[in-house]
Amino acid sequence: MLDGDGRNFDEIAPSGREVTAAEPPRQKRGECTAADGCLETSVPRKRAIAHADPASEWCLLAATLDAELLIVSRRGQRKVRAREYFVGALTTTLKPDELLTEIRIPMLDEGWQTGFVEFSRQAGDFALAMCAAFLQFKDGRIAKARLGIGGAIDRPSRIATAEAVLTGTDGDPEIRREAGDIAAAAIDPLEDIHASAAFRRDLVRAMVRRALDQALTR
Repeated sequence: MLDGDGRNFDEIAPSGREVTAAEPPRQKRGECTAADGCLETSVPRKRAIAHADPASEWCLLAATLDAELLIVSRRGQRKVRAREYFVGALTTTLKPDELLTEIRIPMLDEGWQTGFVEFSRQAGDFALAMCAAFLQFKDGRIAKARLGIGGAIDRPSRIATAEAVLTGTDGDPEIRREAGDIAAAAIDPLEDIHASAAFRRDLVRAMVRRALDQALTR
């Protein structure tokens, strides 16, 4: 795989740092239900989502699972979905007099398999690209797919076209490769001093495939 400068991605990747995540906690008896979601009141996590950094793992999780956010002001309160909350890099629908007070993240039952991969140049750097994959299986087939991209674009976003190609399949290697290609083609990648747009697009292609590999081998 080549980046925008014509270099082979497989040669570039070892100089960076790829991170995979342990499987997220599942619903436990006595906690919030899958229907109601999990109420998140942690200040650091709320701060991360309020800040809306494109490279934030918590922003990606909220967007991929379509978390419900509670926003309050003197005028009252309102609820907004994560897909509507993030509007650009470090930019949200929060108004100057509003505060984000609660985040409600849907819980996953045992029918879901998950994968998460991110890539940065070195430990402690912001991710140049990351992917979160959530796949619900029924009778050996993917019944629902949630595929989120962060770091490489100005806001965390689900890639609906890649989710559609996964749904109804068994997630075989060819389908995973196709999903990666579709995701890479669907994004409008950032370009800055850290990486070219073409390089970030290639990273997204690789991150999607690896996150799906992880989800399907848990």
